[in-house]
Amino acid sequence: MFTGSGSIGSPFVVTSSNGGHSADDIAELCVNRLIQISDSAHPALRDQAHAFRGQMLKVIAHYVKMAMEEDRATMCAKIREAGFPDLASNLRRL
Repeated sequence: MFTGSGSIGSPFVVTSSNGGHSADDIAELCVNRLIQISDSAHPALRDQAHAFRGQMLKVIAHYVKMAMEEDRATMCAKIREAGFPDLASNLRRL
């Protein structure tokens, strides 16, 4: 168990309309929290950091999408096991 203390940064609020956040939105939130690039950094380092940030955005978005698909598959299986195969099929197609 982690017992250290530290700062988690300033809180912020992100909203969405007509549903939850997309995988890309969540990946962007994650990358923004993990990678901060100083405007005063040496230009070569700043460019490298932006390139790294772009790559991490793609990797994180991929795994967030995978997690969403796996969660939906799990929910469909549980709904099917509960005796609602049509509902599970409809959910799977969404």
